[in-house]
Amino acid sequence: MQAQKRYANRYIACFVLFCILFSALTAFFIWCGAILLCGRGTSAEDAAAPSRPIIVIDAGHGGEDGGASGTDGTKEKDLNLLVAQSLADILTAAGYDVRMTRTDDRLLYDLYGDLTDYTGHKKTYDLRNRLRFTEEAGADLLISIHMNKFPQPQYSGLQVYYSPTAPESRTVAEVIRSYTKLYLQPENERETKAATSSIYLLHRIQRPAVMVECGFLSNEEELTRLKDEIYRRQLALVIACAAAESLSGTAGK
Repeated sequence: MQAQKRYANRYIACFVLFCILFSALTAFFIWCGAILLCGRGTSAEDAAAPSRPIIVIDAGHGGEDGGASGTDGTKEKDLNLLVAQSLADILTAAGYDVRMTRTDDRLLYDLYGDLTDYTGHKKTYDLRNRLRFTEEAGADLLISIHMNKFPQPQYSGLQVYYSPTAPESRTVAEVIRSYTKLYLQPENERETKAATSSIYLLHRIQRPAVMVECGFLSNEEELTRLKDEIYRRQLALVIACAAAESLSGTAGK
């Protein structure tokens, strides 16, 4: 049984890496073609390479806001950042322009220095600044990483929410869901959901955006997996491959 699991894990990693590399090679050949075409022009502007898709990766919570926590004290904010960093590394290697809302353990309420006193408003300004950061980056896609928790410990599995303001968001969410079920969690029957006003970032953003609830910290078995570096890398690979497919314009075709 263990041998089968190891084989399955290697298969998942190899397949998703193939998808990422295929997307990167496609972008490379498009870039080369653009250079050849632009070489026929007479100015430096004509020879400019096409811009890379911009992906903003948002590690939820941070600093004073630990988010959900497991029975052993594992904090959501820490797992969010670990998954987000792995995802950023993969997508950067694949040729995307990746921006992270945070790269360390902090909230973003003072990111732009709008106030001198944030007392009682830290969470509000943290969310506003994540939204502002994404909009000003001109993101082609926002991926917000979170963890789930529920009073009943039997619940588990990744779930994806999408922004109702951009139709592309649902497509990205569905691809992430299908890849997760196919290569990582075959028993996962969770459907994607449109974000309501309770999810501030997704409900107000005007760009394609999804929030990935990577698993339940209240489920001991899933918590153990989420604390494992190899599993987190597999998770990041699945999300990255789904994002690459969605941005390539082939999703749903």
